[in-house]
Amino acid sequence: MMWEDIAAVESWRDELKHCSICPRDCGADRTAGQLGYCRTGADFRIGSLCLHRGEEPALGGAKGIYNLFFAHCNLQCTYCQNHQISRNRGTEIAERLELPVLIDRIAEILAGGVRHLGFVSPAHCIPQMKAIIAGVRARGLRPVTVMNTNAYDRPETLRALAELIDVYLPDLKYLDGALAARWSDAVDYPVVATAALREMHRQKGSYLFCDASGDAEAGLIVRHLVLPGQVADSKRCLQFIAEELSPSVHVSLLAQYAPPPDVAADPLLGRRVTAEEYAEVVAELHRLGFRHGWVQELTSPGNYVPDFRRAHPFEPSRRSPGSVAAAPR
Repeated sequence: MMWEDIAAVESWRDELKHCSICPRDCGADRTAGQLGYCRTGADFRIGSLCLHRGEEPALGGAKGIYNLFFAHCNLQCTYCQNHQISRNRGTEIAERLELPVLIDRIAEILAGGVRHLGFVSPAHCIPQMKAIIAGVRARGLRPVTVMNTNAYDRPETLRALAELIDVYLPDLKYLDGALAARWSDAVDYPVVATAALREMHRQKGSYLFCDASGDAEAGLIVRHLVLPGQVADSKRCLQFIAEELSPSVHVSLLAQYAPPPDVAADPLLGRRVTAEEYAEVVAELHRLGFRHGWVQELTSPGNYVPDFRRAHPFEPSRRSPGSVAAAPR
């Protein structure tokens, strides 16, 4: 980047001097080395940069989506599949990159024809994400930007992203505050996440706009991971989307839960979702009239478990064809 391009995006640091980016509202001066809940400073701490063909066929197409995984997280879900890079304590798997170097890497991949640029777990690094997008655009590149978030986001923060994010890809994890407190250390998650989804829906509407090849260009996709023993809460999440947003929203209903080592002995989280549990949630999806989105085969868990110790966390050899099936349209 030219010097003036760098200067144009460096204002992101100001947002981190008294950090209120996410609902934790720590107030840490991350530019001075203070670390709040997310234990993340004002640098670019990247857990992984990789091409990925993920759970939603509309994101990535034949070439895949280039995903940037931020290290650490403002939620600490005990069952996180990305636990190697999302934990705020213990050994860190991350690379610290200067902004121009990061832009160089992204630009090289985009120049090869990749159309989608994804930001995974960015809620605690929104200023850094904005700087990256501005830097990429300063190169004359205009990828479809995808914000893959846990939805523990402030609506005020999201409003500033309306012109930067093309596709919102939020989770809706729970509508039970007790579960959110126990498993994600965020008793207010249901209130925060539903407000965040309403803001995303306000910006993007109910439809996912795709090109002639079926690749997403703009819109909203809501993910929900079905957890073992939590069919009732999964149904409540789907009901919220249908009744408070729209049954026209694309829903990605995930069956891929696989217990990470930390919860292997947990009486609930230590097992996978049963066929009966998932079928009951899929039946609710149909009952509510959802018309767009995807469901998964129960063979999915092994296909989406990453290993961030590898250069490419998602090895092609670990994937099996047909792991994603379209929901009725």
